[in-house]
Amino acid sequence: MKTHLIILTLCIHAFASSTAQTPQSKIDALRRTEDLLLLDNGTVKIGLNRAMGASITWLSWAAYPGNMVNSVDPGRLIQQSYYAGKRLDRTAEGQSKSWSPWSWNPIQGGGIGSWARVTECRQLDDQTLYAETVPKLWDMPDEEAAALMRQWTGFEPGMPDVVVVRCEFISKRAQEDRWGPAANSPQEIPACYFTRNFHRFKSYLGAGQWRDEAQPPGPPWGHAHPPLKAMACFTAGGQGVAVFSPASTQPWNFGPHGGGNTADPAAGPCVHVAPIDRVKMGPQSTYRYRYWMVVGTEAQIAARLEALVKKYSAEKSELTNP
Repeated sequence: MKTHLIILTLCIHAFASSTAQTPQSKIDALRRTEDLLLLDNGTVKIGLNRAMGASITWLSWAAYPGNMVNSVDPGRLIQQSYYAGKRLDRTAEGQSKSWSPWSWNPIQGGGIGSWARVTECRQLDDQTLYAETVPKLWDMPDEEAAALMRQWTGFEPGMPDVVVVRCEFISKRAQEDRWGPAANSPQEIPACYFTRNFHRFKSYLGAGQWRDEAQPPGPPWGHAHPPLKAMACFTAGGQGVAVFSPASTQPWNFGPHGGGNTADPAAGPCVHVAPIDRVKMGPQSTYRYRYWMVVGTEAQIAARLEALVKKYSAEKSELTNP
């Protein structure tokens, strides 16, 4: 039971303040474009925001030109998120009471009420964006984690409607710090938050077949077992995005949050998908994995997933210094 409870707590970072109305100043800040670094191949636009930890904050395509990434606070976005060590009560040091006790949880977007620091964010070539981020610990208002996140975001060769993302996480904790030695912990690979109108969840079964997945609004999130490590979210109009994460080893977290079907990236309601891996993350661990996002209709996405599964289904995450 304890293990299941821990998994249920994953991916719920965004909701400490989601019951309150989002301040207009925050909404306005989310809509600024000067910090957005976009890569556009004529079919898909993918973007990192320098002011939001260089997380992915923009995804759109020809048939869905609006941004479908929910970016209302540092816990949303499409981003790297990791867990390690013991769950600690640090409320005396300013830890949020809503997130206490909590494990060591570096977040690419940032901590409660603050965005992570970006040390590099640039376009490498016409196919790739590169970023380095010093993440923050989710449970604290403004505490940088002893870690570094690197990310390469681009397009799958020969597939203009497929985004491929390579993630690298380097833990730099002291060996004898308060969170303790390496522990076998669940990891979000990655954490994805989309606009609430992408509310129809489906697991891909292969050969063009899909399975509907249903879950009432959370958190806690539902658990899905996509057999080919691919799950999609669709709008009522039939446009969707699939996440293919072959390194995932555990049931995926998924579900809607809030009501309605808003397409506003700055709204509180959203939908969530997170493939889960479980690794023995230690103080000096380095962890790497890749995932893909495919956009389009069910038929278009299925055709791309067939090719991706055939090519990458055996790919695993890589952990050194556990």
